[in-house]
Order: sequence, then structure tokens, then C-alpha cells
Amino acid sequence: MTSLVTSTVPWHEGEEKLHHWLKVPHGDNPTTPYLSPRAASLVQECPLLALGTLDSQGRPWSTIWGGTAGFAMPVAESLVDLRAQVDGRYDPVVQALLTGNQTHAYTGKMVSGLAIDLENRRRVKLYGRMVAGSLSDGDAGEAQLVVHIEESLGNCPKYMNKKHIVPAQSDSKLISDSPQLSPTAIELLARADTMFISSSHGASTMDTNTRGGPPGFMRVESNSASGAVLVYPEYSGNRLYQTLGNLETTPLAGFVVPDFDSGNVLYFTGSTEILVGKDAAAILPRSNLAVRVTIAAAIFVENGLSFRGEPGDPSPYNPSVRYLVNEKHIPGTQEDSGSAPMATLIKKEDITPSIQRFRFRISSRKPISWSAGQYVTLSFEDKLNMGYSHMRDDDPSSLNDDYVRTFTVSSYPGRDIPADQFEIMVRRHGPVTGYLARIDERASLEVPLKGFGGSFHISTGKSIIPYVAGGIGITPLLAQLPELDISQLRLFWSISFNDLGLVHDIFQRWPQLPLSTTLFITNVELDDADRQMWDGIQSSGVKMIRRRMQAEDLDLALADVWFLCAGVALKRMILNWLVGKTVVYEDFNY
Repeated sequence: MTSLVTSTVPWHEGEEKLHHWLKVPHGDNPTTPYLSPRAASLVQECPLLALGTLDSQGRPWSTIWGGTAGFAMPVAESLVDLRAQVDGRYDPVVQALLTGNQTHAYTGKMVSGLAIDLENRRRVKLYGRMVAGSLSDGDAGEAQLVVHIEESLGNCPKYMNKKHIVPAQSDSKLISDSPQLSPTAIELLARADTMFISSSHGASTMDTNTRGGPPGFMRVESNSASGAVLVYPEYSGNRLYQTLGNLETTPLAGFVVPDFDSGNVLYFTGSTEILVGKDAAAILPRSNLAVRVTIAAAIFVENGLSFRGEPGDPSPYNPSVRYLVNEKHIPGTQEDSGSAPMATLIKKEDITPSIQRFRFRISSRKPISWSAGQYVTLSFEDKLNMGYSHMRDDDPSSLNDDYVRTFTVSSYPGRDIPADQFEIMVRRHGPVTGYLARIDERASLEVPLKGFGGSFHISTGKSIIPYVAGGIGITPLLAQLPELDISQLRLFWSISFNDLGLVHDIFQRWPQLPLSTTLFITNVELDDADRQMWDGIQSSGVKMIRRRMQAEDLDLALADVWFLCAGVALKRMILNWLVGKTVVYEDFNY
């Protein structure tokens, strides 16, 4: 009988130094010291795997393999086997791991990885040691690599731009191997919205991760014969700073920038410099944290990838491109032209002590439309960003916060309110929602509207529509009720007694909804002050159950397609209960 290691992975001195610099509250490293079951499952579902290793000179390089899910598979406890068509001629990771006369010559070599599913915005980081590897059929052959995983960690999807990955045949040709980037490589960087970076903490561990943003988020500061210099912003993330922690102790990194359209690929390695606070803003305005890379070696390859990526929705969290101070003003951009759409707060309602409804009016030179069930992304950076600083003891979380937030729209376009207005319903739980809760609607709050997105659409027809909601997860349904036959709806709604006012508000607005609803109420503490509201809800015709939702409460025979919007814990339980059913759920949990 085998058992998994349960010890934790300690922070190393570089990570601890970044945490100290950026005032991150102390916490345990969430990295698992083995291949966790969740990571193992995701590895085999991802069509791409970015890899990193060190070359004979100790320089990190990155690459990206794949094209179809299943090319990377867990084969034993903490062992992953990769079999992929690769570019054996120019891929620097292939060269570092798999070339030479002895197939086992590099056993024990450090290998970092990032299994990534861009289409569904999922990823998991891996680190381990090479067990075995081989390369068959020469330059365009199949690589096999077996890695013993020593660390794994799931990551958030915040800046991942969606791509539908399809396999392709590579036929690599070298365009340039100079550290001075060619015009074609510069043009690729101007379009790229995704790159991958590998770094190491000496000879003890490695890390591969992705960075995403708007096209062109990586900026070229200079491009001389001695090597191009690039700068990119570090947007607010999970605040682990594992990559930056490596760069603090070992300021070297390897990058790969794929061209998802053509199959071209740019590899480069070089020295790095972490820029914090005023140092970052002095080079890349509006940035609190940035990385400068001086390229020591680069390889630009035509048609070197075994996949292509069909573009999907960009991340709603992407800020606008941040230009270097040495770049000339670029006219005609949305940010410069004054044509960026704005949202003005015109009404605010308290529903419960922690839940409010806000109505905004859109101001835009061009008509903006959205569909019921979509979300809106708003930027509160101008209102809440207090400027750049090296330390901020009073509010450390704001040091790396871009204040861009996404909210599900709770109103139907053009119904009951004008077509240029929309409503959101939010729970107060952070700096942005706290700011909204405090502000007076008469203050004429105006914020940039980054756009509408998402596709959480409840299909209509003659069949029963089962919908499971947890708390404020009712919101996507509210926007779509006008186009649904409520008699076909079966709503299973779990809610805390503290949010009973939300139930009362919604049932007042939609008096037919209680007849289609089973309400699960937790933490019930009924007193005289709540009795009238409780009695009113009970008399509406709703089925009320004073306990948590359980698996047997969901009648699986109702339908083959279910809809779900809930917090992480409840969502996980519901998905386990609905195995075998098609579950459409809101997937923006960050």
C-alpha cells in the first residue's frame, strides 16, 4: 500500500523576500509536494504543456508542446509520461533534455511544467526530475519524457486569454538566432497576448508559468546587437510570487512566445531585473511591479509548433496596454481618444446588510449591447489606486491590485429600465464592493466600462429547466427570467438566513418564481423582527426546507441539462451529485 507525502513545501528565501517587499501576510505555501490527484486529472485533460529546464550553461529555457489532450499522462504515483511531436532541430528544451548519444545521460535533470487548458482557463504548475527520455526520428520526431513530480500547484485563470487548440504539423526553419530580435519577432511581440516563463532557484527547484494580457503587453525597450531589452508588467495575481522569488535569487529566465496563428515561435533566455513601486512606474507608467529582461540568446523559428490556437474571448481582467516612457505617444487608441465607454452610477439599493443593487448608465460614442446572462467588467483603478509605493502598511493588498472587477448583470437588456442602463447585484467582500457600498448615488460615480462578456445562457424550450443557485448565484438567472417560461423552471436555491432579504426582494419582483422554487435555508435564527418577512416568503407558495441542500434533493430525472451558479464548495458538491448530466455553470470564480 502506498501513501502520499503530506509534508509542506517551504518558502525559499527569494519568495520570502518578495513577500516582505510587498507586505504579503504570512501564509503557508499551497504547493503540494507530490502530484496531487486534481493535478494528475488536469494534466491529462490539457492540450498543451509548457516545459522549462536548464541548459549546459545553467541558463533556463522554455518551450511548449502538445496539440491534443492526452499526450501527457500520469502513469504511476507522481510520475508523468509525455509523448509529443517536437522540433528536434531548434527547440532549446529538446536540445537540453533529449539530445546526445545516451538516452539516460540527463536523468535527474530539473524539469518544470505548466499544463494549461486555455479554452477553459485552467492550469496547474509542476516541478520534478527527469527519469528517462528519448527522441526518435530525428529533427521532427517524437519525444518521450518521463518526469517524477516533486511539486504541483493549481493556479487561477485571471489573465488567460481563451484559445481553442488544434494539432498541426510542424516543419521548422530558423529565421534568426541573434539576441537582437528580427523585425518579424518584434511584430510577434506586438501581437502576442500570451507567453510562458521558466525560472529556477539555483539547482534546487524550477517554476514554469504563463503571463497574459492585452496584445502587446510585452514592450521592447531597446534592440541592439548585444541583445534586446523587454519590459512587461506583473499584474495583480495570487500573491505567491514564486516566479519573482526565483528571479530574486537567480535573476535568469527563459521565455517562449508562441504565434498561435502561424505556428512560429520565439524562444529567448536572459537576465532579469524586478522593478517595484516607483522604479516600475518610472519605466512602465501605471505599473507597480514589472520585470525587465535583457536577452542573452534567442531562437526565432518558422512553423516550429505542433499546434495552432483559434482565438476566443480575452480575459475580462486585461488592463489596457501600458506603454514605456521612451515610446512615442500613439494617437488613435481607445484610451487616448476619449471614446472609451463609461458607466455612471445612478441608483443604489440596500437589499440586505451585505448585498446591494446598483444601476449604471452607459455613456459611449458607439452603441454597446449585451445579452442576458453576461457579465460586465468595470475598472475602479482611478478611484481606488492610491499611487505607487514600495510599502503600504495600512493596505498591503492594494499594492498589487488593478481594481478591475467583473459582475454578472442582473437586469434584462431594455426591460423595465432603459436600454442604455444595466443593474448589478453584489455582496460586499473587498475593496471595490466596499467602496460601492459606501458611496452616495448622488456623487455621480463614473468608471471605465471595459466590456461585456460570457455566455452563461439558459436554453429555452419545452423541457424542464433545473437551476441550482447558492446565495447570490441567483443573479445570472434573474437577467434571463423575462425570456423563460417560469412554469418550466425548477429552482433549487441554498441561502443563509442572513440573506433572507434577498429572497424577499426577488419574490416581490417575480411573484411567479416561488411556485417553481425549493428554498434551502441555513443558520435560521428567527425572532420577532424577522417574523413578518419569514411569513410573507412562506405564504408565497415556495417550498422551504430548513437545512443544507443534499444530493437526494435533486431529482436527476428532471432533465439531462442542469444549470448551476454557486460558490466553489457548493459547486464542487453539485458537480459530484450530477455526474452523468450536462452541467452548464458560471466559470468566473476569480
